[in-house]
Amino acid sequence: MNNLKKTFAGKLLEIKAIKLQPNDPFTWASGWKSPFYCDNRKTLSFADLRTWVKQELVHTIISEFPETEAVAGVATGAIAQGALVADSLNLPFAYIRSKAKDHGMQNLIEGELPKGAKVVVVEDLVSTGGSSLKAVEALRAAGFEVVGMVASYTYGFPVAEQAFTDAKVRLCTLTDYEHVVETALETGYISNSDVNLLNEWRKDPANWNK
Repeated sequence: MNNLKKTFAGKLLEIKAIKLQPNDPFTWASGWKSPFYCDNRKTLSFADLRTWVKQELVHTIISEFPETEAVAGVATGAIAQGALVADSLNLPFAYIRSKAKDHGMQNLIEGELPKGAKVVVVEDLVSTGGSSLKAVEALRAAGFEVVGMVASYTYGFPVAEQAFTDAKVRLCTLTDYEHVVETALETGYISNSDVNLLNEWRKDPANWNK
C-alpha cells in the first residue's frame, strides 16, 4: 500500500495538484488556514490518470469492502469519480449533498439505491472529516449500511482519525499527507524549509497563522 501511496503522490505532483502558498494561505470550509492544498480533483482532467485513480479505487473496494452493493459519492468533489467507480463495478450509484435542496424534491441523497444496501462511500479528500461523515450519517439515517469509505487523499489529522473511529467508519485512501510531502521533497517540488513550515502548521492547523 505504501508503494501505491508514493506512486499516487508522484502523479499528483506531476500535474501540479499540490499547491504551497505560505504567504497567501488557503481558507478551508472549516475556517482553518493552510499553506498547503491538495487539489486532487485535477486528476479528472487527465484521461490516463483519471482511469488510474478509478481503477485503484475499484481495486481497494474489491479487496477491502467486498460486500459492497452500492456506491455513494460525496458532493461535489467525489460525484464524478464515484460514478466512474460505480460504473466499473456495475453497481447502483447515488450522491449525497452537503445539505438538502431548498426546492423541488428537497433531496439530501440524489439517486436511488436498493433498500438497506451495503454502501461504500467515495470521497475525494478528507481533512477534518466533518463533511465526509455527514454523508455517512445521511446514508445511515436513510436506512443504508455504510461498510466503509475510500478516498483519493487524506491529511491524516488526529481529529479526523478520531472522528472516523467514533463513527465506526473504516477509511482507505490512495495517498496521504506524509507520502505527498516526502515525495515532494525528494523531487525538489518543495524545500526543507517548506517541510519545516508544513510541520509547524500540521501540529496545530486550527490555530496556525492566527
